[in-house]
Parts: sequence; C-alpha cells; structure tokens
Amino acid sequence: MDLHDKLKQHFGFDHFREGQEEIITSILSGNDTLAMLPTGTGKSLCYQLPAYILTGTILIVSPLLSLMQDQVEQLKLRGEKHVVAINSFLQGEERNRILQQLHRFRFIFISPEMLHNDYVLQKIKKLTIALFVVDEAHCISQWGHDFRPDYSDLGTIRKKLKDPLTLALTATATKAVREDICSFLQLEAPKQFIYSVNRSNIAMIVEYVEHYQEKETTLFNYLKYLQKPGIIYFSSKKAAEEMAARIQNAGIAETSAYHGGMDGEQRILIQQQFLYGQIEVICATSAFGMGINKGDIRFVIHYHCPSQIESYLQEIGRAGRDGLPSVAILLYSNGDESLPLQLIESELPTDTQIELYYQYTSDQKQNIDVQLADHQIRFLEHYRHLNGNNQQLIQQVKTVRDKRLEFKKQKLREMRNWIQNVERCRRNMILSYFNEAEIKTEDNCCDICGVNIDRYKNRNHKNIQPSKEETWESMLKKLLIRSE
Repeated sequence: MDLHDKLKQHFGFDHFREGQEEIITSILSGNDTLAMLPTGTGKSLCYQLPAYILTGTILIVSPLLSLMQDQVEQLKLRGEKHVVAINSFLQGEERNRILQQLHRFRFIFISPEMLHNDYVLQKIKKLTIALFVVDEAHCISQWGHDFRPDYSDLGTIRKKLKDPLTLALTATATKAVREDICSFLQLEAPKQFIYSVNRSNIAMIVEYVEHYQEKETTLFNYLKYLQKPGIIYFSSKKAAEEMAARIQNAGIAETSAYHGGMDGEQRILIQQQFLYGQIEVICATSAFGMGINKGDIRFVIHYHCPSQIESYLQEIGRAGRDGLPSVAILLYSNGDESLPLQLIESELPTDTQIELYYQYTSDQKQNIDVQLADHQIRFLEHYRHLNGNNQQLIQQVKTVRDKRLEFKKQKLREMRNWIQNVERCRRNMILSYFNEAEIKTEDNCCDICGVNIDRYKNRNHKNIQPSKEETWESMLKKLLIRSE
C-alpha cells in the first residue's frame, strides 16, 4: 500500500507535511501514538487518512462545539457523507435517530462529557472502533484536574471500549503534560512523535503601554495599519463585546465578538462569516480559534495577558497557517496580571463553598445560597470519591484545590516573566520552556531581536502625517525608502 497514493486519492495532496507520514505509519502498524505537531500543520490528517484504510469507526474526542462543527464541515466539503458530531446541538428526534444509526458513520466527533452519558456510551460500545482519537490532548492535563474532570476519566472510557487503538494529538505539551496524557489515557508504551513548537513565520512582539486608554489607542492604530484578517484575544466576554462594537462604529473593519456565553448557533454563524471573509476581525475569548481552518490570518493581538505560555502559543498559532509572514502582538501594561489571576481564583471553589457542598444534603443545599458555577460543581463531584469521613474529605479537597491554584499561579508567573523579559530572544525562551534547543534567530523574529512592522502592513495603508519630532524632509525620505 502506497500512502502517497491514498493521500492523493482522498485529499488531493501530493506530499505529506512534516510528521504526518511517520504518525500515520505508526497508527497503521497498530501502535498507540502520541503526536505533537505545531498549530496549523495538519494534525487532523493523521486520523482522517487512516479512516480510509482501517476497518471500523474513527471516534474523535473533541473539546469544543465550534471545533467539532468546523471539522465536520471541512470533511463534508471534501465529500465525506458519513460524519457526525454528537453534542448538545442534537435534540430529541434527530439525536435518537443518529444514535440508532451510529454504525453508518465513519467519523464520530464527541465531547468527553457526552462519552460519560451511559446511554450514549452503550451505543458506542456496539461499534467497531478502529481508532480512538483525543484531539487537543493537552486539555487532559490543562482541564482534566479541575475545569473539565471528565477528561481525566478518558482512560476508563478506553477500557470500557476494550482498549481501541489510540491517537493523542496536541500542538503544545511539555514533557510533564505528555506524561499526564499517557497516564490519564492509560497508554502503556505509546510511540511518541514530538516536533518543534516553533512557527518561524510568526513574529512576536510585546508592546508596553502606560495605561488602559493608551492600550485602546495602540490597538486602533494597529488595526488601521495591519493587513487583515486577524484575531484580538480578550480575557473578558464583556471587553470583547465592547471592543468589537467600538471598532465597528469607528469604521476600521468588519468586526464581531465571539465568546462561550453566546448562543451556539450564533457562534457557528460568526465562525463561518470569518472563515469566508465576511468578517475581518474577531474580538474573542479563548473559546475561539481551536481547530479553525483558515490559512490567511495575518495577525493575532492579545489585549489581555494570557494565563500561561501554552495558551499564548496555541492562540498565536492560528496566524499564518499558509506559511506567509504573520505577526503576534501582545499589549501589556503594569498590573495586567490581575485579571487572569482573578479568573484563576474564580475557577475553583472557595473554602466556604467546599464546606457547604459536602456538609449538606441535596435538599438542604437548595435552601442555601452556595453560588457554585457548573465547573465548580463538576470539580466537587469529581473529588467526592476521596476516602475518609466528611471532615477528612473536605480537607483533602481543599488540599487538591490549593495545589491546583498554586500550579496555575506558577503558570501565570512564567507568562509574566516571558512578557517582562527585555534581553533574551522571545522565541528561544519559548523553545527552552518546551525543552527544545535554542536556534539562531532570523530577521523579524521578535521585538528583542528586531521586527520590521512594515512587513505586515495593509497594502492600502498610507502614512502621511509626520510626528512632531519629524520634518517633512525626513518623512519624505522614509516614504521613498519604503517604496524602493
């Protein structure tokens, strides 16, 4: 069997990208496989091509509704009819019909939470699972301990499905995270294919601003100047919505907000409008972008400080998937860490919430204002299994919570140190973080090494106003140099 012939037949490509052929060969040889490929380098092909060679269903565990929807639509555009996503969009009659006909589908996308629905799992257990895929597998480590604990039980699900051949895919995973993935999935000796996280075509810039108002002014200047389309990331849903409205009202670009609090159908509509060029700039929270198959995103701007280097790298990796020059800009002012710190502390339950949750019965809790978010309840339910009496359980859960808080705060400190660095190449700092060897940097690497921002400007943008410090002669000289 010639994999290149299969690649041409089913996908129309003449060549594999780096890592794809090796990973696919490992799977077809019957090896459980963990693969780390940079964002935008075609990880999905690593399970899509084997689907046309192996016998049975490809079951893909996917973290977000938008990601599932995008992958389903991309497969359908290639002519694949036997693909479905099992998620909350499926209602009543349609859901029952699909669950009764699961054997007809070659690709089934599903969330870890849906896999823990006993009725759904019983239906899946009747299938021949050719390949069990965990997409964005770093979520097992990033979310499995607290935010979405059903991720940490995927190994148990694998056992219930009789240990199918497994592929774990990620773009950003340190050695510790890869160990987490193998542990939680109960993979004994998977073949590992680890490629560099470096995306050399993305320049990285950290720009310091004095205060919040200056940050908005700087953002607007970049939006007028930079080639589009682009994404602006915010840590706040409200900030994303307000900024999208201001950009739209200023007539700078066709813009929309996107965040997890929006209606599911609305999010899919905005995503499609962005994919097809009807929206130039998305003001989004981290809920946007995972798996988005859009190659020509020219910039990613972070308006707020990311909570960890892994998240930052995932988000800037959505730029320049076509291999052309792109830029990642992080706007930073002193104290920006306070917002992600507040979010980190709000993700996990307080001492009082832990005590009230375990001390009272369900009926009693209805009469007490515990004020728990859904993800906090999932965390508390997940750790209910810990041994001991009620007081011992409460203390153990507090200890787990404290360890998770400290872990997340350490991640934020690492992000802050990267931002505040003023001497060392930013790209090499990231490579060191992932235990990769440093490289000899090229032009337009980062703000420390030097970036020519003109390389990323909108072709229609014209600078005609000199600053107070410039004479018309010096301005004219700059324009003539740029036009050469």
